[in-house]
Amino acid sequence: MIESSEPQSASSGETPAPRSREEALKARLDSYERLTRLDKPIGTLLLLWPTMTAVWLATFGYPPVLFILIFAMGTLLMRSAGCAFNDWADQKFDPHVKRTAQRPLATGEIAPWEALAVAAALAFCAFMLVLATNTATILMSLPALGITIVYPFTKRFFSLPQAVLGIAFSFGIPMAYTAVWSGVPTLGWALFGLNALWVIAYDTEYAMVDREDDRKLGLRTSAILFGRFDVAIVMLCYAGYIAGMAWAGQYWQAGPFYYAGLVVASGCALWHFWLIRTRDPARCFRAFLHNHWLGLAVFAGVVADFAVRQGAWPNTL
Repeated sequence: MIESSEPQSASSGETPAPRSREEALKARLDSYERLTRLDKPIGTLLLLWPTMTAVWLATFGYPPVLFILIFAMGTLLMRSAGCAFNDWADQKFDPHVKRTAQRPLATGEIAPWEALAVAAALAFCAFMLVLATNTATILMSLPALGITIVYPFTKRFFSLPQAVLGIAFSFGIPMAYTAVWSGVPTLGWALFGLNALWVIAYDTEYAMVDREDDRKLGLRTSAILFGRFDVAIVMLCYAGYIAGMAWAGQYWQAGPFYYAGLVVASGCALWHFWLIRTRDPARCFRAFLHNHWLGLAVFAGVVADFAVRQGAWPNTL
């Protein structure tokens, strides 16, 4: 049993004084913040950078501010909804994994129904944002929601759940294109597939942190599937992603600033290799966290390239 985090009297053994309403409310809000990972923005950033990259490319460097706000807020809301739902789905496993044992649902701070209610409310808010786009994007949001719901369960029966997460974390790309063009061109689908490769790379690093706990629980992950080839396959995924993004630059005739961003992204990938080569869990987690800089480098390269070549900055509403 997990012990209470409430302070106990060291001298008299008296029960602690009850919390005030303000303290109770603050503790409750803190629990919801941790449930939705608002205290850990890395997941939101990993979703945000490729989505914003697609927004810039779909609009040829002239994204309306409204589009930026819709996709930025939608990314935050859906990531938070996914985290709440994921904790609900994993409520029987998280208490037995060192990294997740202190999550609010695992400790009993939040009831399972609350996690579901939070996930549903946040997903509904995200859908309200999508309604401000067009019919094609609304329809595209339905499979995006479906894959978000399915993903947490795939680790029970599918040996490569990171591929499913790759699809889920890449759906902002085709949605950005449909919001602009009511359809997804070849480049959009190529970016979708390439981003999934990147997700497999960084989520395998994440899975390497929990490998032993997951094995004991009978869960399936890419870190377990790849075994002693895990580092090599992670680096192949990085290489495929960066090479593919270089091809994408040729496809849309990018300039030197874009490729400078890819050089920085390549440097990030090499740093990740240095971190994960020993498979130390703490270093693997550092590599995972550092991936948002890789995504930011690519996005910054796209923005700088359009800005320098065309003077393209976001339009006003």
